[in-house]
Amino acid sequence: MSSSTVITNIAALVTNDPSLGDHSPLGLVRDAAVVIEGDRVVWTGESSKAPATDNRVDADGRTVLPGFVDSHSHLLFAGDRTEEFNARMSGRPYSAGGIRTTVAATRAASDAELEAGLTRYLAEALRQGTTTFETKSGYGLTTADESRALRVAARHTEEVTFLGAHIVAPELADDPAAYVDLVTGEMLDACAPHARWIDVFCEKGAFDGDQARAILTAGKAKGLHPRIHANQLSHGPGVQLAVELDAASADHCTHLTDADVDALASSRTVATLLPGAEFSTRAQWPDARRLIDAGATVALSTDCNPGSSFTSSVPFCIAIAVRDMGMTPDEAVWSATAGGAAALRRDDVGRLAPGAYADLTLLDAPSHVHLAYRPGVPLVAGVWRRGVRRV
Repeated sequence: MSSSTVITNIAALVTNDPSLGDHSPLGLVRDAAVVIEGDRVVWTGESSKAPATDNRVDADGRTVLPGFVDSHSHLLFAGDRTEEFNARMSGRPYSAGGIRTTVAATRAASDAELEAGLTRYLAEALRQGTTTFETKSGYGLTTADESRALRVAARHTEEVTFLGAHIVAPELADDPAAYVDLVTGEMLDACAPHARWIDVFCEKGAFDGDQARAILTAGKAKGLHPRIHANQLSHGPGVQLAVELDAASADHCTHLTDADVDALASSRTVATLLPGAEFSTRAQWPDARRLIDAGATVALSTDCNPGSSFTSSVPFCIAIAVRDMGMTPDEAVWSATAGGAAALRRDDVGRLAPGAYADLTLLDAPSHVHLAYRPGVPLVAGVWRRGVRRV
C-alpha cells in the first residue's frame, strides 16, 4: 500500500478547480494543504482540515501550483545556432530556412547524443517547474531519422508528436510534392507507432494549406491526432484548418483575422501562444487579450528549440505574456498549467484536485503572481512529479 503525504502550511494553493477555494478559474485556496497518495492527489483544502497522513511536508507559507504543462517543444536535435541568433539580433529577420542547419547536425548525431540532449533539457525544464511536456521530431526529415527521434522521445514522455512536415527535406527542395508523398506514406508508416500526435508547419517557406491538410488527414487515418504550427510569420490558412480538423491546438497564432479568432472561440482547438519565439526573433507579440476576450482557450508554452526560442522556462513565458501580451497573472498561470493540459486533451495534469496526478511546483513566494512580478528570479523551490519529489 502506498504511503500518504500532506504538504501543509501553504499560503496560496492554485488548484485550477473552480469548485474549490475562491471559486475563480484558479480555484485558489488560502492557508491550504494538499494530500498525495501514490502518484495522485487525494485531497485539497484548508490546512486545518487536512486528514492524517504518513508523512508531512511544511511549505512554510509558500505557494503551491500545478506543475507546468509545456505542450509545445522541439527537443530532439543536435548542435546549436548561436551564430544565427547573433546575426539576427544584428538585423537579419528569421525565416524557416534556418531549420536546415539543425537538420544537418541532427542527422549526423548518434541516438545517444540525441537522448543526452533531450534529458539535459528535460532536467532543465523540471528544475523550473515543468512536469508534463510534449516534444516533436522534425529535425531528421528522413524516414530513419524521424522514426529514431520519436523512439527516443517516447522513452521520456507519452506526448510525442510526428513533425516530418517541419520543412521540405533539403534533398527534395525542388520537388515538395514528392516530399509530401514521403511524409504521408513510408515516413508516416514508420513513425505512427511511436507518436500520439501529428503536426505540420503551415507557413510560407514550409507547407501550404492543401499540403498541410493532406498531411494531417493522413495522420488521422493512422490514428494520430492533429496539431498545427499556424499563423506564426504571416497570416495563412493554418488556424482555419486546425478548427476544420478538430486539431487539439493551433500553435503560435500571431497573425489572426477576426474570423480566425471567432473560429478558435467556437471550437475545441486551443490557441497555444509561444512568446519565446517572438522574444528571440523580435517579432510581433500574439494578442492573448483578444483571444481570451473572444472566449478562446489559450495555452502558454516555451516552443523550446535551437533556432527561434531556445528557452525551457515556462516562468519566463508567463512574465512575457503578462508584460507584453495583455494577460493577467492569473490568466497566464492558468494557461501554462490547465491551458497546456487542454492543448494535450488531458484532465489528469494541470490541476491539483482529487484524481489528478500529483505534479506540484513549490514557489519560494507568497503568491503565484510573483512569477510575473519577479521575472527572471529562480522562484521554484521544489517539484513533485507523479507524487515523488524530484527537485
